[in-house]
Amino acid sequence: MATSPGRVLFVCTANICRSPMAERLLAHALKNEDDPLNALKVDSAGAAAYTGDPASPNAVNALEKVGIPLDDHRSKPVTEELMNDAVAVFCMTEGHREIIRGRFQGVPEHLYLMREFLPEEQGREIPDPFGADLSSYEACRDSMVEAIPPIIRFLRRAI
Repeated sequence: MATSPGRVLFVCTANICRSPMAERLLAHALKNEDDPLNALKVDSAGAAAYTGDPASPNAVNALEKVGIPLDDHRSKPVTEELMNDAVAVFCMTEGHREIIRGRFQGVPEHLYLMREFLPEEQGREIPDPFGADLSSYEACRDSMVEAIPPIIRFLRRAI
């Protein structure tokens, strides 16, 4: 097995909805890629996360509907160590990106919004579905799925 060329990190607020869904969606997509992409570690963390919270039930359900398990996820806060090991960090909103820039000395050069590589008219931010119904989580999931192919193209060039 190839050694990992690094980590891709997704960041949201509490690491119980958006970033864990993004983590699992990208990890699922990378399984079908060649080396070194399929060796990337994919992780998630929260800008204001507690340690050990499970994913939101609707996040679990939204991914379960596309055959990707999320029931084993446990939240964790974003740390300097996670950031240092990242070849790319993808935030859900500009607010998350600003929190990272303000909190960490060694802000990664590759700090993006998850939807940053889509055409501008498609919107850059992924709103928080926390507390909303399943259809809101499914819409959130689908907006992430749309961003996966451009992220993979970016990663091919970056690593």
